Amino acid sequence: MERNGAPKHDVALARRLPMPGKATVLAMGKAFPSQLIPQECLVEGYFRDTKCQDLAIKEKLERLCKTTTVKTRYTVMSKEILEKYPELATEGSPTIKQKLEIANPAVLQMAMEASLACIEEWGRPVGDITHIVYVSSSEIRLPGGDLYLASQLGLRSDVGRIMLYFLGCYGGVTGLRVAKDIAENNPGSRVLLTTSETTILGFRPPNKERPYDLVGAALFGDGAAAVIVGTDPIPGKECPFMELNHAVQQFLPGTQNVIDGRLSEEGINFKLGRDLPAKIEENIEEFCKKLMEKAGLVEFNDLFWAVHPGGPAILNRLESTLKLRSEKLECSRRALMDYGNVSSNTIFYVMEYMREALKRKGGEEWGLALAFGPGITFEGILMRSL
Repeated sequence: MERNGAPKHDVALARRLPMPGKATVLAMGKAFPSQLIPQECLVEGYFRDTKCQDLAIKEKLERLCKTTTVKTRYTVMSKEILEKYPELATEGSPTIKQKLEIANPAVLQMAMEASLACIEEWGRPVGDITHIVYVSSSEIRLPGGDLYLASQLGLRSDVGRIMLYFLGCYGGVTGLRVAKDIAENNPGSRVLLTTSETTILGFRPPNKERPYDLVGAALFGDGAAAVIVGTDPIPGKECPFMELNHAVQQFLPGTQNVIDGRLSEEGINFKLGRDLPAKIEENIEEFCKKLMEKAGLVEFNDLFWAVHPGGPAILNRLESTLKLRSEKLECSRRALMDYGNVSSNTIFYVMEYMREALKRKGGEEWGLALAFGPGITFEGILMRSL
């Protein structure tokens, strides 16, 4: 009861039931490295650590840091790492070996922490996990992080494992699609989906010949996320909050060079075409309608929106093209502000904020989870709030 004696509204009493056999998200978790960097401190630290004295590049990075809307980010890179590996701050150094020595254990540690947080929220034994999907564009090794994660979590030796490498920013939604397919085709299964990313592989000194390095320095962060996906939740034991109703992946022919990432002796190098926001803008409406028609939906503003915040320009174009009310992308903008673009993880930080918002104020039943990345690839899931 409220203090005035009126009945207190209990959102839990009005929860929607999931459709039988449809995949649902049963729990979430996240983790970050210990170092948190305020955006206003990034430029001075980056130029100090790399001993760069080019004022023109510094001023450009300062402008970029303001336009990204990012306020804080977490990072694996630290003073201690640079003291141990000073060659990371030297232009042209062949440092892929050193970067992998740092990145491989770092992404596994974050993946472990996010998975444990997710399993704790789920509330069931780790032995009940039947499959694991592991997503990362930040480690390279055989066997992959999926095996190390399964072993350290104490999962069953016959757990089904899938490793998704180097998908970039759409990897989290791809992971959801794969987890959905596994759960719906294996009744009773419970799928742990974990994503983990660090910017270590792309760290290098600023150089005016590589302008996209500055965009990366101003925008990207490190972290991990995890969800558990399954169908037909057990009443009283599991608490689903999102149904994964329908999933679509699509690539745009002839755009494979718009986002171009290559491994070299120095690490990973990215080139980002200036026409990326325009390409997304030109194709997003048709893609969203393809998802919406599965539930007979026609009005964009009747949905909730969990969009991977690749950057403010993409969010602005999407909002303008679809004529969305400003509050519709609030969760995406908040995730970008608090964490930066954390590649495949970021969609889950958006979904966590979305879960809070929907729980707090009720709201729309249907929504879309969207992400974009190399290809250009669109990933989308029609979701239903429970």
